[in-house]
Amino acid sequence: MTDLNSADLSSTGDPAPADDSIHTTVVDEAHEAPTFAELGVDDALVAALTADGKTRTFAIQELTLPLALGGSDLIGQARTGMGKTYGFGIPLMHRLINAEKSGLRGLDNTPRALIIVPTRELCVQVTEDLDVAAKGVDVTLTDGTERPLKITSIYGGRPYEQQISELQSGVDIVVGTPGRLLDLAQQGHLVLGKVGVLVLDEADEMLDLGFLPDIERIMGALPTDRQTMLFSATMPGPIVTLARTFLNRPTHIRAEQANDSAVHERTTQYVYRAHALDKAELVARILQADGRGATMIFTRTKRTAQKVADDLAERGFKVGAVHGDLGQVAREKSLGKFRDGTVDVLVATDVAARGIDIDDVTHVVNYQCPEDDKTYVHRIGRTGRAGRTGIAITLVDWDELHRWELIDKALGLGMAAPVETYSTSDHLLEELSIPKSADGRVEGARQTSEQRREARADRPAPRKRNRRRTRGGESGPKGERRETPTADSASDSAPTGEATGRPRRRRRRSGAKPAGGSSASTD
Repeated sequence: MTDLNSADLSSTGDPAPADDSIHTTVVDEAHEAPTFAELGVDDALVAALTADGKTRTFAIQELTLPLALGGSDLIGQARTGMGKTYGFGIPLMHRLINAEKSGLRGLDNTPRALIIVPTRELCVQVTEDLDVAAKGVDVTLTDGTERPLKITSIYGGRPYEQQISELQSGVDIVVGTPGRLLDLAQQGHLVLGKVGVLVLDEADEMLDLGFLPDIERIMGALPTDRQTMLFSATMPGPIVTLARTFLNRPTHIRAEQANDSAVHERTTQYVYRAHALDKAELVARILQADGRGATMIFTRTKRTAQKVADDLAERGFKVGAVHGDLGQVAREKSLGKFRDGTVDVLVATDVAARGIDIDDVTHVVNYQCPEDDKTYVHRIGRTGRAGRTGIAITLVDWDELHRWELIDKALGLGMAAPVETYSTSDHLLEELSIPKSADGRVEGARQTSEQRREARADRPAPRKRNRRRTRGGESGPKGERRETPTADSASDSAPTGEATGRPRRRRRRSGAKPAGGSSASTD
C-alpha cells in the first residue's frame, strides 16, 4: 500500500487538519487487506459477514473503519463498486451494538443512525446489504430488553402506512430518500432528535437530482453532537460547502487501486458508429457473445428503454426494464429478477439506474450515447466492479458524433472517430467474441403465454383519455374542455341524422342542378 501523502495507515486515524488535507491511498496488487476482525469489528458482525463469505476488507473499508469505529467525521471518496456500503455500514452497526462504550445514547426504539441515499433502488440495495451484516445480531435497549438490530427503508412510491408502522414498532437504523424522510419527519412519525450517526451516500448524485435543500433541512433537525460520514464519487463545489458546514474536522479519504483512473482501467471499452435502424439487431448479437453474463443496456429516454426491452423479449432474451414510466413495484420486480439471475439483461434509463450496484455485471451497452462524460463514467461503472473485469460498448449514431467527441476529449479516451459498424461487421464479431452463427435471436425464441402475460403486467399502463365529445368544442362538467370532433370522428361516432357540428349534406336528385350552376350528369 502506497500513500501519496506520506501518511501511513495508522496515522490516518488522527483528526484531519483544518486545511482540508486528503489522504489518497493507492492499493497495489501485492497488498493483503486485513480482516474485519483484525480491525476490531464486533464479533457478532464478523460472524454474520463470514457466513456470507466476507472476511477481508476492500481498500475503502480498510481506510475508513479505524476512523469510523472511533466516531470521527470523514469524507470517503471512491468510485462505485469499491465497497462503500460496508465502509460506513459496519462502523455504525458496531457503534449501535456497543452504544454505551461508543458514546451514543442508549437504544430506545427510536432511530440512532440515519443513512440518506438519492434513489429508491439504492435505498433497497443498502438496506439489503446491511440486513446481511445484521443477521443474528442483537442489541440491548435501555430497559434491558434484548432484540434483533432493526433496519428499515423509507422511500417514495410505497404506501405510508407500512413505513409508519415500522417506525412506530421500533427501529435503530433508517435508510431513506430525502423527500420521504423529510415528509415523515414533518408529520412527527420519524424522530430525528436522537440520531447519533448520519451518512450521506452518493452525495454528488443527490446534488444532481436537486435534493440538496431537503438534505440541509434534515441535517438542521439533527443533533449537533453526532458523527457524520459523507461518501461521494466526485466532490463538486456544493458538496464541499456542505461538508464544511455540517462536518466537524473531517478526514478526507480517497482509496484507489493501482493504475486506476476515471475511465475504469479494468473495463475494456469499445465504441462503434451504428445506424439507428441496425442498433436492435447489433445489440441482440452482442448479447450472444461468448462468456456474456449479466448485462445492462442504457438508454436516454423511457420510451426507448421499453422499446428495446420489448424487442429483446420478442427475440427470446431474458430481459427486464427499469425506467420512470414503470411503477415502483414493477421496477423492484425487474431488479429482483436481475439480481437473482431470472433475467440476465436489464434495460434502464440513467436516472432509474442510479444506485443499482450489482457486482457480477460482465457487459454494459450504451444503446444511446450518454449526455456527457460524467454520465458515461457512471454507466460503465456498472461493470468491472469489486476487482473484476468488464466490457463496455457504446453505440454512437451519426447525429451523436459531436456529443461523443466531447466525451472522448474530456476523458482522453483516444476514440473520437468510432468505426462504422453494422451487426454483420467482421470486426464486431471478432472484438466481442460473437459466434458467426449468431443471428440475433435465441433458439426457441417464442415466448410462452405465461411469459407474455408477465411482460404485459410489468409494462406501464397506457394513459387513459377521458374526453367526451360535444358540439363546437364546448366545455363539459367540471370545466373540462371538450374536443371538437373532426370530420372523420364525427361521422364515425354520430348516428345518421344526428347533429355533428357541421352542415348536413343534401341528397342530390336525378336531374337536379348542383351548386355552381353546372349541369349534373345523368349517367
